[in-house]
Amino acid sequence: MSTIVGTNIEVTNIKFDSDTTSMIISNAGQVTVQGEGTNTTNLQQGLAKQWMSVTNTTINGSLNTSSISDGGDWLNVNYTTNMANDDYSVATGGSQSGYATNRGTAIGVSAVATSSRDEWAMTEAEAGYASGAFILHTSTMHGDLA
Repeated sequence: MSTIVGTNIEVTNIKFDSDTTSMIISNAGQVTVQGEGTNTTNLQQGLAKQWMSVTNTTINGSLNTSSISDGGDWLNVNYTTNMANDDYSVATGGSQSGYATNRGTAIGVSAVATSSRDEWAMTEAEAGYASGAFILHTSTMHGDLA
C-alpha cells in the first residue's frame, strides 16, 4: 500500500480498482459517488441541511438550527444558514403526553420561508407547545442552502 502526502493533490476522478470510478469531484466542488449498481448520487443533494431533536422547547441536538421559539400552538424553527428558496422538504415526527399512554403524533409544517418555518401538532387535542405537551419532537430538512 502506498501513501501520498502533500498540500494539494489534483485529480480528475478517484478510482477504486479495475479502473472503476467510485467518486468524482468536479471543478465546481460537486461530489458524485457510486451508489448501488450503476446508480450515482450527488452528495450535496443527499445530505440533510437542517435537523433537530426537541423536548418541549429545549433543543437536545441539532444542525443548522439557530433557535426555536414557542408560538403558542406552534413551534417556530429558525435556521443558522438560510435556504436558497422555500421549496425544501421537511420530515417530522414526535410523541405527545397527556393521554392514557404516550403516543406518536403527526406534526404539520407551515409559514415556510428561507430563514424559518413553523411546526405544529396535528391532533384532535390541539394541545400545542404552550402546554409543553410534546415529550419528543424531531424534524429533518432537505433542499438547497443559500
